[in-house]
Amino acid sequence: MKVTVLAVTLLLSSMSSAQRIKDLADVAGVRSNQLVGYGLVVGLPGTGEQSPFTEQSFKTMLSNFGITMPANLKPKIKNVAAVAVHAELPAFTKPGQKIDITVSSMGSAQSLRGGTLIQTILMGIDGNAYAVAQGSLVVSGLGAEGLDGSKVIVNTPTVGRIANGAMVEREVISPFTSGDYITFNLRDSDFSSARNLERVINSEFANINDPSTFIARALDATSIQVNAPRDASQRVSFLAALENLEFEPSRPAAKVIVNSRTGTIVIGSDVRLLPAAITHGGITVTINETRDVSQPNAFADGNTAVTNQSVVNVNKDDNRMFVFNPGVSLDTLVRAINEIGAGPGDVMAILEALSQAGALRGELIII
Repeated sequence: MKVTVLAVTLLLSSMSSAQRIKDLADVAGVRSNQLVGYGLVVGLPGTGEQSPFTEQSFKTMLSNFGITMPANLKPKIKNVAAVAVHAELPAFTKPGQKIDITVSSMGSAQSLRGGTLIQTILMGIDGNAYAVAQGSLVVSGLGAEGLDGSKVIVNTPTVGRIANGAMVEREVISPFTSGDYITFNLRDSDFSSARNLERVINSEFANINDPSTFIARALDATSIQVNAPRDASQRVSFLAALENLEFEPSRPAAKVIVNSRTGTIVIGSDVRLLPAAITHGGITVTINETRDVSQPNAFADGNTAVTNQSVVNVNKDDNRMFVFNPGVSLDTLVRAINEIGAGPGDVMAILEALSQAGALRGELIII
């Protein structure tokens, strides 16, 4: 048996270029909010569940409609499933607007296909109700089971979605219109990028030679505070002009990202190597399994037996050495590794050895 490992090595080169503020930063306070609720999906074709909390929820629902069931009566409700419902409430969403929801089975239901979610209240982290969900599920997965217990499941039949399945009933108050300023938060914290953004805003809306007219101030590596009109309408117009300004983010730190599970390697363009010499040899292990039949002679006692014979061969290729000069770039590194025919696993070993030797000018991150 010969074992071969195949992986993909991805080498990316990052180049700095001017980009819009809206593509690299978020406005503080302008964010979505998570909603969650508990409900029942009914109308399932026998793929529901029978669990204590499902029965309790079913009885509670009936009591809300004035129907009281005897305490000793256990309903058989295979067409009902208890579900968790969650959604994202976008910023500035108003009452009466609709949002998408995701419905997930919480118990042992086999499938939610064909089910209908009945009225479910969606609540925020503050405990207030912000939306009401209801509707027919769209389930992409399916499952089939035979009498012998064999089953086939495609995708996930216990999770479904309802487009525009929730009606918003309460608005989340945003701090966007309060205060005398707005704050941009960079998605990737960097002091140089924060300084560049501050300079671009001041050059557009202030006298760059007069610091007293500056309206933007970099507070740290993430936040840039900008003076803004108090009037809501004027603030919207001001932000519309701001977010389309272009600035040049700084080049990211030199990093090498290694995913040990998939064999993916990403090397930044600023990665450099100090003088180093590397030798690396490949080892191939081949295991052959054969079976021999051992029989006793005609006049001897004993039984016929089958024995396994294993032959293990180890072949080691000739080691090849290559030398890196000071300041070697990404292209040279990749070319040298490709010339010796190293695979992704070998590349990982080489990079780890270089990092331990202090010859890798960049942060090695293994995920």
